[in-house]
Amino acid sequence: MHSDKEIIELIKETYPLKPREEFILNTENKLKQEAREKSRRMVIKRSSFAISGLVLCVIAMSWFFFFSGKEVVINNINSFGEGNKPILIDEEVTSVYIYHTHNVESFVPNSNRYEPEEVFHDIKNISLIGARLSQELEDRNISTIHDKSDISGIMKERGLHFNKSYTVSREVLNVSLKNNPNIKMAFDIHRDSAKKSVTTLNLKGKNYARIAFVVSNSSTNFIENQKFAELLHKKMEEKYPGLSRGVLVKTTGNTYNQDILEESVLLDIGGVENKWEEAYKSVEALAEIIKEIIETGN
Repeated sequence: MHSDKEIIELIKETYPLKPREEFILNTENKLKQEAREKSRRMVIKRSSFAISGLVLCVIAMSWFFFFSGKEVVINNINSFGEGNKPILIDEEVTSVYIYHTHNVESFVPNSNRYEPEEVFHDIKNISLIGARLSQELEDRNISTIHDKSDISGIMKERGLHFNKSYTVSREVLNVSLKNNPNIKMAFDIHRDSAKKSVTTLNLKGKNYARIAFVVSNSSTNFIENQKFAELLHKKMEEKYPGLSRGVLVKTTGNTYNQDILEESVLLDIGGVENKWEEAYKSVEALAEIIKEIIETGN
């Protein structure tokens, strides 16, 4: 029996292949075209991989520089310069938590009412001041969490009285601390009911909404809370004399939830008659102070 190879050779001898010249040229051109297409696809594929790699590199670098990774990159570069092996530094992130127990407190310019206890707004309220502080801190590379929980709305749904506000905000704060164990500072931001003459400072021709640092002596962390508030006041006095209204110790029996965290303070930013621009300027100054305290390790 003939093998497959022998059979093929026999067929070739019996039926000699003599293709026409036209067929040969067409086949040659077709093979060349397919070869060019394959080469083009390979170039595109390699280019795609290169572009994808570049994009991933840019994203990674952006993450490092804009999401608190800048120090890691810089330290690695410096270590190369010193002839040492690069070390990844797992730095502890300090998060600032901002929330609002009385979240609908507003200012007269956004209300048709003039009595402090009636100046509220569902949208244009103190939470906008918290949002600005959060942004100012983020701009300074300070990690923040701005809680926008509608405490007032929750209370209405539950049929709770106004004096239960801190009970509800305490629930929100506890959940946030559980989900974000890196939180180190908590600021409960309000606006005061005092007159503008008390809550306004003109510094170098610009109006600021003065800030009061409020702590409760009912808190089990009172000593730590007070120390933190006094540090904020001291730093603010150094840079913006008169902007702070001082540390106000309350004896109402309400802890203001300050017993949950040592570096916790209630802020009264401005009063009912202040303007948004005045409060925003104060928030910029406050962000500088907080950044300095974090960076110096105080």
